[in-house]
Amino acid sequence: MPDFIDQTFALYMAIGFAAQMVDGALGMAYGLTATSFLMASGVSPVTASATVHFAETFTTGASAVSHHHFGNVHSPLFKRLVIPGMLGAALGAYVLTAIPGDAIKPFVAAYLVLMGLYVLAKSLKEIAPLHVEKRVGPLGFFGGLIDAIGGGGWGPIVTSTLLARGNHTRYTIGTVNAVEFFVTLTSSAVFIATIGLQHWNIVLALALGGVLAAPLAGYIAKHVPHRPMMFAVGLLIMGASGYSLWHTL
Repeated sequence: MPDFIDQTFALYMAIGFAAQMVDGALGMAYGLTATSFLMASGVSPVTASATVHFAETFTTGASAVSHHHFGNVHSPLFKRLVIPGMLGAALGAYVLTAIPGDAIKPFVAAYLVLMGLYVLAKSLKEIAPLHVEKRVGPLGFFGGLIDAIGGGGWGPIVTSTLLARGNHTRYTIGTVNAVEFFVTLTSSAVFIATIGLQHWNIVLALALGGVLAAPLAGYIAKHVPHRPMMFAVGLLIMGASGYSLWHTL
């Protein structure tokens, strides 16, 4: 076995598997979960975001194929989200690389805590549908922007908003996951151009775990209720991000 495959590699692979199971089934939280753990272990925000997005390039690709196979992707919604999401991701990644890591780390950790709280709140009650069909483009841009800066947030922002507007759960989750591949690819390209590829062993571990989980997550999205899993991942994100925030302060 190669020297880099050890208990730490297995741990990151398990994190990648668990994060993709949640993300593929709920349409959110791969980036939030993985970034929370990386920052809690002392990784800077820009490196954590870049590492997670490198890994997500593979996991979101597998997730997109899986959701397409199970018929979970709605083409019109996909087309309205993809370009704005990519533009927001490019801007967010560039902004993050221009800000000192130590200066932004408390803010990113606090943001992740709030996102975890939001996911938790979503699991406890249903948000009344707003029946709004417009302004999907700005939503995609904002989701891509926050996702790149915070290392996650595309799903919690875009999926939750679309579900609150009354969109079908299955097609919202499948479509948002499919668009996420292009959003993540854009972020990764900007990160590679600015800071290069770092922590490739973590990238490989997260990617392997996520790719293995993607088909099963796509099946779960079609058949299994989401709210209990949302509750668990909300607690997980809040715990890891809260520890990172406390340690930083």
